[in-house]
Amino acid sequence: MISIASNNSVETQKPAEISSPNLISDIHPTSSQQNQVPDNIHSPTTTAATTTTTTTNHVFKSKLPDIPIPNHLPLHTYCFQKLSEFSDRPCLIVSSTGKSYSFSDTYLISQKTGAGLSNLGIKKGDVIMILLQNCAEFVFAFMGASMIGAVTTTANPFYTAAEIFKQFKNSNAKLIITHSQFVDKLREAPADGAAPDQNNYLKLGEHFKVVTVDDPPENCLHFSVISEANEKELPEVVIDPEDPVALPFSSGTTGLPKGVILTHKSLITSVAQQVDGENPNLYLKEDDVGRQCLVMHKFEIGTLLELIQRYQVSVAAVVPPLVIALAKNPMVAQFDLSSIRVVLSGAAPLGKELEEALSSRVPGAVLGQGYGMTEAGPVLSMCLAFAKEPLPSKSGSCGTVVRNAELKIIDSETGCSLGYNQPGEICIRGSQIMKGYLNDAEATATTVDKEGWLHTGDVGYVDDDEEVFIVDRVKELIKFKGFQVPPAELESLLVSHPSIADAAVVPQKDEAAGEVPVAFVVRSNGLQLTEEAVKEFIAKQVVFYKRLHKVYFVHAIPKSPSGKILRKDLRAKLATPTHN
Repeated sequence: MISIASNNSVETQKPAEISSPNLISDIHPTSSQQNQVPDNIHSPTTTAATTTTTTTNHVFKSKLPDIPIPNHLPLHTYCFQKLSEFSDRPCLIVSSTGKSYSFSDTYLISQKTGAGLSNLGIKKGDVIMILLQNCAEFVFAFMGASMIGAVTTTANPFYTAAEIFKQFKNSNAKLIITHSQFVDKLREAPADGAAPDQNNYLKLGEHFKVVTVDDPPENCLHFSVISEANEKELPEVVIDPEDPVALPFSSGTTGLPKGVILTHKSLITSVAQQVDGENPNLYLKEDDVGRQCLVMHKFEIGTLLELIQRYQVSVAAVVPPLVIALAKNPMVAQFDLSSIRVVLSGAAPLGKELEEALSSRVPGAVLGQGYGMTEAGPVLSMCLAFAKEPLPSKSGSCGTVVRNAELKIIDSETGCSLGYNQPGEICIRGSQIMKGYLNDAEATATTVDKEGWLHTGDVGYVDDDEEVFIVDRVKELIKFKGFQVPPAELESLLVSHPSIADAAVVPQKDEAAGEVPVAFVVRSNGLQLTEEAVKEFIAKQVVFYKRLHKVYFVHAIPKSPSGKILRKDLRAKLATPTHN
């Protein structure tokens, strides 16, 4: 909804800006006699003939020119700034009911919801928790909270009570918006995960309020209480660009989930980097903008295909599990998907073979990838084949770094910045990145250095055509006798096998090698496939240290709602006696 509403927020760009270089190499001479220690983000080089150290800082920029971004505005103002031009255009459609909301409907209900939240005591700086599956109320609540200067933290409604309340307490939320079916989890739960103690419980109705989008259980309010408030009662608040508006939780590169502070400025910048300017990176045509954002309550392949056909969906933002379903499920052949012109995959790397398999199913669509991280605001790079004036994009790449930002690749051990085609840790800098982790200065300092570079923990490289390729996560690399084995590479090969529906690769401890790669594999449609056949399939395609040492067949690969493989769950399986 945000991208659609702001697609026509076109800013002018100066032709002279197009000539700016994509790789900036700043050479900084420093005298060794002055005892100056180079900053660890630079790459020091010396020669025997001189005592001078030269520091090269390789910084990659977008192929697209920078543009003016109105990130001084509040997020909701930016999203609806062209409302008068699109007032009656459809904005949202709820797939389960067919109910449609225009842009003016969406704006008005968001205003009413903001006023309703204010009537319930939510003030500027307060946090509300959205514990919802996909629905229109999610949009109304998020935008309404933004309008009164409140902050939204989102959580998966299928979390356990302990997981929900841990985030609820850490975010200091005042109210939860959810479905009635999840309320039982909220009745009584330990405030801090400790042993049950009557003095340690947060009680619904006493310590916090619950609003449900359907029939409210006891002590809960119906969403209409807030969505039907008088919009004229919306309080006037002054919002600074650096004020927080969203508080998602992320584990980052290491550790337990932490609150990621995203400001009005950071989210506006991230959206504008994609859809603003005379040549938007993600170009939404007039027909795309004129159609609704189709909201599916939950994923089911048959329902999805039927909805794409019925509503003539033109832009599909998907995650790798959905790509696998579209590429390999035989049901796809029964539906007309010719309306799709753009397929954008994100959340996890997508292999070349899987891209090609999907392209054969939707030959008329442009398929590409974006790359993001919650802490980065979230988009770092985007496929330029989606641009209004498209540029070629290689299969398997994640596009080029977003405009109005800088990217560099560093050696994770030395901190030296690297040039083209040299894999290292990806770092990003720009107004779109997070303000920091909530109440965790140490984790913030570890992730964002003093020069403003956010260290992603992802290993990748930039090729000669400025395209970003993800190799793997730093913490997920398997170390086999000193060799680095990227799980994503092996997973890409595995899912290219016609008898494999899905796969994941994780390390298993080994006394001799330290770690060895093992695979969890889901067979396609119950087809017969042996462990030896899988191991042989991989062995023929990789160097010796990347060969699989064990294959386990499973019914499904555990994944997060965004499609990321839950490797910790698979590592836990390996720790059980049956997998030793």
